[in-house]
Amino acid sequence: MFNARNILDRLEQYVVEIINGQRKEGFDRLFRYFLFLLSRIYRGLVQLRLSLYNASILRQRVLGCFVVSVGNLTTGGTGKTPLVEMLARSLARRGKKVAILSRGYKSKPRPLWHRLKSLFSGNPEIVPPRFVSDGNQVLLDSREAGDEPFMLARNLLAEGDCPGVMVVVDKDRYKGGTFATRRGAEIMILDDGFQHLRLRPWTNILVVDSTNPFHNHEMLPCGMLREPIKNLRRADFIFLTKSNNSDRLRHLRRFLQSHNPQAKIIECNHEPRYLQDVNDHALRLDLSALAGKRVAAISAIAVPTSFEQYLESLGATVVYRKRYVDHHRYHPDELADFCRQGQKAGAELLLTTEKDAVRLPVLPTGHLPFFFLRVEIVILKGQEYLDHCISQICLGW
Repeated sequence: MFNARNILDRLEQYVVEIINGQRKEGFDRLFRYFLFLLSRIYRGLVQLRLSLYNASILRQRVLGCFVVSVGNLTTGGTGKTPLVEMLARSLARRGKKVAILSRGYKSKPRPLWHRLKSLFSGNPEIVPPRFVSDGNQVLLDSREAGDEPFMLARNLLAEGDCPGVMVVVDKDRYKGGTFATRRGAEIMILDDGFQHLRLRPWTNILVVDSTNPFHNHEMLPCGMLREPIKNLRRADFIFLTKSNNSDRLRHLRRFLQSHNPQAKIIECNHEPRYLQDVNDHALRLDLSALAGKRVAAISAIAVPTSFEQYLESLGATVVYRKRYVDHHRYHPDELADFCRQGQKAGAELLLTTEKDAVRLPVLPTGHLPFFFLRVEIVILKGQEYLDHCISQICLGW
């Protein structure tokens, strides 16, 4: 399969390997210098944009409700989505009407004539945002919504303990929020919103992966940073995910506090909960089922090693692994090949992540048992700060 999607995926993987230092010879070294030059240009443009907003030359828009921004300084891999789910669940349990606003990264684009109609009409509301969930039911699939918004919509309705949480997808988050408020939303959670300066948040939450907080400290496309590290001073709360190393955390906390002494720092971890069948969501297995099992793992996430290490820490032996670039949408032939190779390697179970599970096509017949690993956020330190954050949001101050 050599279509445009595969070519782009291969190019993205090539750039990631150069950024990670896996390619260092000949043309690779020269190309890295080119990426470094681009990163310096990008850094200047990012800071110029921020300066224009700070000087009110570019104006932020304000929704008539409380807006919580949750985002990263880096591209992916911080564990932001489970945190967004936890916040939405906590607020809904307190009786608040919540809407999650997402840009729907890598979702199916709108038809061209829709985009042209919105552009030339001068009225952006002529093409309404996509409601992945209206708070009562899931309305779109993962292809139309994007994998993360679809996963959030499904999970928040699955347990039945937090009805009313809407999930709205639109690149214009202000438009999405406007439509959500018309349907009664009181609180907006701006998913991946740290760089979305056009909409003013009342509370800024920054998520940092404590195992690899800033990668090589370089901006895109030579590194993983979306903006300079010093800009973390905009954060009101900083969540340190994957917080299981006290020595490393001590240095990281000191570094963060030197840039933003006012921010409240909360340490948390992503803990596996259970295995869930990718087709039958009523079928769950306890994590103890992995002990001594030979498994095959497939993933298309920013940090695939973290997923595979979870499996090994639970007693599984990964006999075959297949990795794709982040947010890769699987083709049936790719999945069939994975199933064959996993069985050939002697695997007893096929495993993937929850984010990947929503992007899987129809499974081939006769495949091995196929499960995804359900992971949830657990607060390790700073619970009082989280309680204060939730109360602040609920009270609107």
